[in-house]
Amino acid sequence: MLVILLCLAAACSSDAKEGSAAQRGPAAGSTSTGFDGNAAYNYAKAQVDFGARVPGTPAAKQAGDWIIAQMRARADTVIVQNFTHTTADGKKLPLRNILARFRPELTDRVLYVTHWDSRPVSESATTEAEKKLPVPGANDGASGVGMFVALGDLLKKTKPNVGVDLLFTDGEDYGAFGPPEVDVLIGSRYFAAHPPSPGYMPLYGVLWDMIGDKDLRIPYEMNSFKQAPEVVSRVWQTAADMGYGDVFVQESGGEITDDHIPLLNAGMRVIDVIDLTYLAHHTPQDTMDKISAKSLATVGDVAAALVTRK
Repeated sequence: MLVILLCLAAACSSDAKEGSAAQRGPAAGSTSTGFDGNAAYNYAKAQVDFGARVPGTPAAKQAGDWIIAQMRARADTVIVQNFTHTTADGKKLPLRNILARFRPELTDRVLYVTHWDSRPVSESATTEAEKKLPVPGANDGASGVGMFVALGDLLKKTKPNVGVDLLFTDGEDYGAFGPPEVDVLIGSRYFAAHPPSPGYMPLYGVLWDMIGDKDLRIPYEMNSFKQAPEVVSRVWQTAADMGYGDVFVQESGGEITDDHIPLLNAGMRVIDVIDLTYLAHHTPQDTMDKISAKSLATVGDVAAALVTRK
């Protein structure tokens, strides 16, 4: 496993890029774990169909209610953290973290994280008019939600070998990433300060963000690589063993400020699995036609294998 942590040279990344179609994992709907990429895509679409899930809007209320209902039908326990965040300009923002727990009786747990809100502005758009529009959030938000609900389908039928916590955070994408960071990562900061039980400390955790891009390519996120290298190794080695080495590539993707940072700061070994090569990021073009069931199947297959295989 040390090889995968040290393999950042050009030759190693070249090998990852040159994986043939035969070396890739199963297509959507036919994964080795039984994870259903087509279902994940449809669940993501259900989120997008509510509209932009900007905190404080009716669309966010409806989408959050939908997640809670879906997870209550699948998980053993669902905890909803309702809280109010006061923004830098004094606005009172109603937020909800949703924690779906499988096998809550087990002490050994794995924490999976995704954010379910979408961004209120499209600052990366090409026109001033579009920059004022909210982001639809098909990949940036809904893809992770879709993968989690489909993972819930699987974990309801196939008990994981550890306790699994699926955390849907709110308010990740609301404000400015800066520096300085203002009104972002709100839900993960709240969870880090208000864990589900005293002394809560998962064995490890993975943040799954922007995982549905049709041209999926996931390098190492370097805050993760520096602070929890053994978790990076576990995830990328699992992906490689499953034939997904051309997606989970062995090279640096730079440092990213994301929901894993407050959790790392709280002592949790949480890494970020993210594809930031996504061209529609923070634009009105972040729509369902940009993501695919195949990409969701690839990532969902890895996520499932990590907690269901011995």
